[in-house]
Amino acid sequence: MSDQQSQPLKAAIYMTGAMFSFTLMAVSGRELSSTLDTFEIMTYRSAIGVVVVLGIAALNGTLTEISPNRLKLHGLRNLCHFIGQNLWLYALIYIPLSQLFAFEFTSPLWIAMLAPFFLGEKMSSTRIVSFILGFIGILIVARPESAPITLATGAAAACAIMFAFTTIATKTLSRTEPTISIMFWLTGIQGVLGLACAGYDLDITLPTLALMPWVIFVALGGLTAHYCITTALKLAPATIVAPLEFLRLPLVAVVAYFLYGEPLVMAIFIGAALVFAANYLNIRAENKANLARANATAV
Repeated sequence: MSDQQSQPLKAAIYMTGAMFSFTLMAVSGRELSSTLDTFEIMTYRSAIGVVVVLGIAALNGTLTEISPNRLKLHGLRNLCHFIGQNLWLYALIYIPLSQLFAFEFTSPLWIAMLAPFFLGEKMSSTRIVSFILGFIGILIVARPESAPITLATGAAAACAIMFAFTTIATKTLSRTEPTISIMFWLTGIQGVLGLACAGYDLDITLPTLALMPWVIFVALGGLTAHYCITTALKLAPATIVAPLEFLRLPLVAVVAYFLYGEPLVMAIFIGAALVFAANYLNIRAENKANLARANATAV
């Protein structure tokens, strides 16, 4: 994207929407966790998602783009995302929101390290250095003020790896499959998985009328957040969008402080800053490589 094409102000507006959407989804998930388990939350979230995706497809005339092509890869992608999302919802209950979001920022680092094995991309020295830097950040985030590592912190770290596998599978699917088809199978397959896991004991809790707004918020929050980030990346380079995405960490920390009395732990911010620096290093290197390839092609 050239400087003339870049629209950083519009990108910032969309990233503001993404920040509030992610925060609303986290708060909604925590509000639901006292009544619904993670599988039930995923079931209702996916059911609403299917309705939304089909509604958008019908309005845009893209229903015919939904097809069972590459269904095995769709299944693998959504199994990874389902595991990751349930780990995220589990960690959401037991660890500070700021710590959970900091762990989420490590997902691009795992993508950078795994992509050479699954996508055939080159393993560069920059990727190795950035991963080491990010791993130091992970250790700081995992044990702020020497706090013990718990099952919940392990779940938060593991969910980032699952999300990385999801992104790699999405990148592969996006080469041949329309976005609307990817989104339909995302919500549909995860709805089936959620229902199977939630109903294995024949005891599924239905959300009350009072809980329905939170169910809707957690369902729409994720869709809206990812739409905003995708749109922002179309409006401005990743080097501009990435710092804006990092701002959701202080936002969720402040919200959690006022809603749940969670302390503002400086170590989490320091660790997250190292993770962000590692991600930013990767982004700058990738942008330079893309620019070099574009110049070579132009010549």
